[in-house]
Amino acid sequence: MPPTVLLAEDDRAIRHALERALTLEGYQVTAVADGVEALAHAHRTPPDVLVLDVMMPGIDGLQVCRVLRAEGDRTPILMLTALVETADRIAGLDAGADDYVVKPFDVEEVFARLRALLRRTNPGIPAGVPKPAAVTERSVEAAGLRMDPQARRVWRGERELELTRTEFELLELLVRNAGIVLDHATIYDRIWGYDFGPGSKNLAVYVGYLRRKLDAPGAPQLIHTVRGVGYVLRED
Repeated sequence: MPPTVLLAEDDRAIRHALERALTLEGYQVTAVADGVEALAHAHRTPPDVLVLDVMMPGIDGLQVCRVLRAEGDRTPILMLTALVETADRIAGLDAGADDYVVKPFDVEEVFARLRALLRRTNPGIPAGVPKPAAVTERSVEAAGLRMDPQARRVWRGERELELTRTEFELLELLVRNAGIVLDHATIYDRIWGYDFGPGSKNLAVYVGYLRRKLDAPGAPQLIHTVRGVGYVLRED
């Protein structure tokens, strides 16, 4: 079966053009004009991925994100936004979106980001990078962390952490490669499927989220910054 996409965009011309392009690309598309319809369709027939315009009348894309995430829905979400300020993009990521595309966009970029989001249902390990973490059938463990990839649950010691989809996948990549410095380009490729460029703050934002959730008073920091290179998970 082709991947199913729920597209919510209030601009009729953009909605029709993107619906046609996605259909020709092989997706099964349901296109709606606002957030109310998007939530109704998402509840009735959950898609494989959502594409949401940020600014829609009534319930906008950010509100749709927040509602779905609050319900425990972890379906990948790609945001379409005309807002180019970093703070606006962070607001979308903070609401629960997994990625974003800035208007006007190249449809090929939309395709690439959708492919990356759909691949992330089974995140892998960068080619050529060894896997030092202890891996069992049900869990991955390193640096005092235990993860259950199938149930998408993670614990630090006895404390279970509540992570978003992107946070979980970023942490799993670091755990599976504990002790190895992963550069920015590798992480962007494995988590987002696209290198946002040297000026992007996406990765730093998510590392900050993870640190706040992982670290506890008196406990060692687990995610370390290697300046000019990337990040590494280790328990000092």
